[in-house]
Amino acid sequence: MRIRGAVLERTGDPRPYAASRPLAVRELELDPPASGELLVRIEVAGVCHSDLSVVDGNRPRPLPMLLGHEAAGIVEAAGPGVDDVAVGDRVVMTFLPRCGDCAGCASDGRMPCERGSAANGAGELLEGGRRLHADGGEVFHHLGVSAFADHAVVSRRSVVPVPHDVPADVAALLGCAVLTGGGAVLNAARPADGDTVMVVGLGGVGMAALLVARALGHPVIAVDARADKLEAAAALGALQTVLASDLESSGLRAPVVIEAAGHPRAFETAFAATAPGGTTVTVGLPAPDARSSISPLALTAEARTVVGSYLGTSVPERDIPRYVELWRAGLLPVEQLVSDRIRLDDVAAAMDTLADGAALRQLIVF
Repeated sequence: MRIRGAVLERTGDPRPYAASRPLAVRELELDPPASGELLVRIEVAGVCHSDLSVVDGNRPRPLPMLLGHEAAGIVEAAGPGVDDVAVGDRVVMTFLPRCGDCAGCASDGRMPCERGSAANGAGELLEGGRRLHADGGEVFHHLGVSAFADHAVVSRRSVVPVPHDVPADVAALLGCAVLTGGGAVLNAARPADGDTVMVVGLGGVGMAALLVARALGHPVIAVDARADKLEAAAALGALQTVLASDLESSGLRAPVVIEAAGHPRAFETAFAATAPGGTTVTVGLPAPDARSSISPLALTAEARTVVGSYLGTSVPERDIPRYVELWRAGLLPVEQLVSDRIRLDDVAAAMDTLADGAALRQLIVF
């Protein structure tokens, strides 16, 4: 079938991307779903730093690639072997499919799926190969999803069905921002009752960590370099907000600190603000050559723990229903993470807004 999507043709172009146009919104051919796959009509797709990091070259990927990985949509067809998802179901996309058979899948979310990671790196679906074509050649998939298009073919293992009372914009955010940021609290840090949680870096993932920590009953200290992000964090329920430049002089420390900025200095800030006996969880994805400097003595003398958390140490089919219930109970107002709703044609400008740090989640609405 013919679809329309945003294809990344080059990386490392100068900003603004709205002028240099490394992304081209164009028509493509999409194959029907193969065995174990679904055809999904995309309703909403979020613009995330994991997309931006491919555009700016920090995450090298094979090109051309149809971007987008945080999304929700309606199943329009199922390939052979899919009998637990029906046409008409709303599904949340997740950016790391899980084969269910490897050592990573047996780690309860601590390690990524080995087959899923290999497929993502190759720009393929979990079942192998690509379903996208343009100008006689293949187009690579982004993280098994490629949601910056009106339709996508994905592995059944890349989606989690949700009830229809969960709106598409809420459902989309559950699959990346909430799984990653919320999972850093729920699965990786596991704070004790009453523990304060500090969040360093208040983009979509950091704000999701804030929301989930509040939903679980923890007071939150929010830290960022931008005053407007601190204002937004206060509106979302942060007990205290601190400019990153003022954190050291404030003397504030917390037993759990989540680093969600994806910058080596932010990791150093988060580590320094972790209380003795506490846990620093890093979910940000800095450039591959980025390095941080921390004190090994502090790890030993203060009995500290540092945890890396990919996709929030999540098992999506286990965790997304829990977030749905928190949302239904009015404890997880995910809608408040949405900073703008845009058209697909505005995706390059949305990347500029994201790179400027001026957005939480911009949603492409189809």
